[in-house]
Amino acid sequence: MKADVQERSGAAGAGHAGTDRAIGDVLLSVENVSLAFGGVKAISDVSFDIRKGEIRAIIGPNGAGKTSMLNVINGFYHPNQGTITFKGTKRHDMRPYIAASQGISRTFQNLALFKGMTTLDNIMAGRALKMRRGLLWQALHWGPALWEEIRHREAVEKIIDFLEIQHIRKAPVGKLPYGLQKRVELGRALAMEPELLLLDEPMAGMNLEEKMDMSRYILTVNDQFATTVALIEHDMGVVMDISDRVVVLEYGRKIADGTPDEVQRNQRVIDAYLGISH
Repeated sequence: MKADVQERSGAAGAGHAGTDRAIGDVLLSVENVSLAFGGVKAISDVSFDIRKGEIRAIIGPNGAGKTSMLNVINGFYHPNQGTITFKGTKRHDMRPYIAASQGISRTFQNLALFKGMTTLDNIMAGRALKMRRGLLWQALHWGPALWEEIRHREAVEKIIDFLEIQHIRKAPVGKLPYGLQKRVELGRALAMEPELLLLDEPMAGMNLEEKMDMSRYILTVNDQFATTVALIEHDMGVVMDISDRVVVLEYGRKIADGTPDEVQRNQRVIDAYLGISH
């Protein structure tokens, strides 16, 4: 199955765009967004869009504003100016609960798992917004609440099978290797059945084999689950292989936006990020 990643992504730098998937209309639009913390500008007048069905990469050097941008998109930060438009609704401030309820889920640069809980329970936490029974029914754990939990547990078990983590389903995540913890966090995000999945450095700290596995999961989620993906990633080989389009930030400003091939040939990107001499 790992060979599928190489076959589908094609030659290095060709990008994911060579596949037969249909890229749809704009799903989310970032318009003239700026964000500052005191006198420090994290993002300065940045605009770009994410189209339905694509894998959209956000890259740039450390401190470029990439994570801040994801935090603006799903409402952890509120921009000083600019708007976010998601599925046709324009907002100055996106709220995290609105983002989650409307179909935006994410993983974090630093793992945000419940370390004392099992893999199964962590992924079940991603189903919370989909549970309709009140606290009283859940406390009784009977009747409609029990049936609802069974349905949600079935959905979680499918995710566990997909991510090939059956062997750790009852293990406390705090005792798992880092690479498996990243996989569990992806599972929790998938449990929300997102329309837009935000991944903040999903392959950080992984070895080559783990990166190939994660790439395969991301490609499958995008292709077979029809989930739009926006990701931050420092591994340029991965970015250029699996992305449809790439936006490049430097010191909070957008310096390039285009296909992987276009971005790789952009001299500003070469100078600012890729570190290749003229």
